[in-house]
Amino acid sequence: MSSAVLHGVPASGAEMIAEQFVRARLAGQSLPQYPGTLPTTLADAYSCQELAIKRFPDKIVGWKVARIGTAFAEQFPEERLVGPVFERNLRIARVGQVIDFPLIEGGFGAVEAEIVLRVSEDAPANKTVWSIDEAAELVRSFHLGVETAVSPLATLNDLGPGAVISDFGNNWGVVVGASIGEWRSIEEIVALTFIDDGFVGRGTAFIRQGALGALAFALSKCAERGRPLRAGDFISTGAITGVHDIRAGQQSRHVFEGCGEVECRGVRAGHYLSGAAR
Repeated sequence: MSSAVLHGVPASGAEMIAEQFVRARLAGQSLPQYPGTLPTTLADAYSCQELAIKRFPDKIVGWKVARIGTAFAEQFPEERLVGPVFERNLRIARVGQVIDFPLIEGGFGAVEAEIVLRVSEDAPANKTVWSIDEAAELVRSFHLGVETAVSPLATLNDLGPGAVISDFGNNWGVVVGASIGEWRSIEEIVALTFIDDGFVGRGTAFIRQGALGALAFALSKCAERGRPLRAGDFISTGAITGVHDIRAGQQSRHVFEGCGEVECRGVRAGHYLSGAAR
């Protein structure tokens, strides 16, 4: 294995990070610590993510987008980050249905109320700069949704964007709820999150700067990486009410005022290919 250096992280180290995260996710097992040298640049972190994607035995059907906090803005100088959503972890929720999703015991687990956008057509492979208005033209449908933020590493979020990006953006699925047909007439949506009927968060999704801004970022970033968005991709556009810890057996309810609700229940993860929590 090469000992070349990828922007500060040895290639062998990036391979080890990717291998251990993928292995842990496939087995539904936690990791006691970050498996290697923590990426300190965006290039390092996305190098690890790319290696992990290549190892993962599933198809990418979308991307999660999240903001990079101001505390990390100088070190990681991009407004947002992305991580892949795999086919087996995409769940479509009917009205009134409670969707089970897997949690890794001893790892990180949270739910986030989000707007989920579906892409209408393949994005041009050579277009790496997208405006919000251009991104809006690629929206096939607009959905209420939930990102299930799950990692084998309990401290992943605490370690910052380098760690988060390297482990699939801390994503382990997206729940896609009801579609909103007249979304272009909506400027904002207020959302509330409850866990086991206890109120845990409230926030406002601003459609243009929030959801469409996240889509524009995903279009740009994924094209830059040689992974332009494809027709049918789902883009989860960022937490509205916050990142809410959840344990197996707990149930979350996400209320989008005037639009609908999405309900989820955490269950203990099995082996990824076993069909558990599907």
